[in-house]
Amino acid sequence: MYFPSYRMRRLRQSEQIRNLVRETDLLPDRLIYPMFVTHGENKRIEMESMPGCYQQSINHLVEEAREVRELGIPGVLLFGIPAEKDDAGTSAYDEEGIIQMAIAALKEEVPELIVITDVCLCEYTSHGHCGIVKDGDVDNDMTLEMLAKTALSHAEAGADIIAPSDMMDGRVAAIRTSLDNEGFINTPIMSYAAKFASAYYGPFREAAESTPEFGDRRSYQMDCRNSDEAVREVLLDIEEGADMVMVKPALPYLDIIYRVKQETKFPLAAYSVSGEYAMIKAAAAKGWLDEKSVVLETMTAIRRAGADTIITYHAKDVASWLK
Repeated sequence: MYFPSYRMRRLRQSEQIRNLVRETDLLPDRLIYPMFVTHGENKRIEMESMPGCYQQSINHLVEEAREVRELGIPGVLLFGIPAEKDDAGTSAYDEEGIIQMAIAALKEEVPELIVITDVCLCEYTSHGHCGIVKDGDVDNDMTLEMLAKTALSHAEAGADIIAPSDMMDGRVAAIRTSLDNEGFINTPIMSYAAKFASAYYGPFREAAESTPEFGDRRSYQMDCRNSDEAVREVLLDIEEGADMVMVKPALPYLDIIYRVKQETKFPLAAYSVSGEYAMIKAAAAKGWLDEKSVVLETMTAIRRAGADTIITYHAKDVASWLK
């Protein structure tokens, strides 16, 4: 029987050889863990649709952040649930706001942890949209000023990286200008550059209490059918001063992750969102999937597509399994 001189199975015969030629790594230092912080003391409320994820007060946030760092995960991404909301989302840039206080606590108690802050108004507005609403729609240019003020307040509180997620035109430039003018020239921006109007965000909106009171976010988030537009969005954010770019969601948009990495060669994060997490958790709870195997395969696929960093609610489990 004829065999080719090159047999593919030669390099698959043992775990040691397979590791030697493995093309894609998956390590804890490639992960970022999203966290939800709320006002009060000793609060820890598990999200029904996101088992293992919590709305929690600062004292519990700090405890979990220590655990995150001990697992080898380098950073967290913070989302805040304010005590009060209004039409303009003014608590987003309050010096004593929930995110600002959480940043200060984390930098004091877990100083080696990278603190990334989500910059958007949806958690802080009474209507749940990502900016200032005027005549039934989000006013892009009015919103830029609020976003810049919010980003600056995060930097002043000690945030290591600013991550605008609102998808307003020009927001990276507005934030970069504000940071630079106030001396924060070395504070990086991780831009949610290609953020799609996705059905996968449902559980997050429960956790962040950010469901829009009317309409949807399709006038500012991207259409899931567009790929070229995603690349244009990313290139615009890079031109405006983004240091890292992001694709969100991750698993349904592996093609976008690949295209963005190939066309820009920029540091690229992918956000494996709440819906991705919830589906795996639900199927695993039913015994339909092996959770560990599916999660590790999913995270590897995201890395293989081109993501340098993965933002995921599975981060703690992944880090534990890898150890």
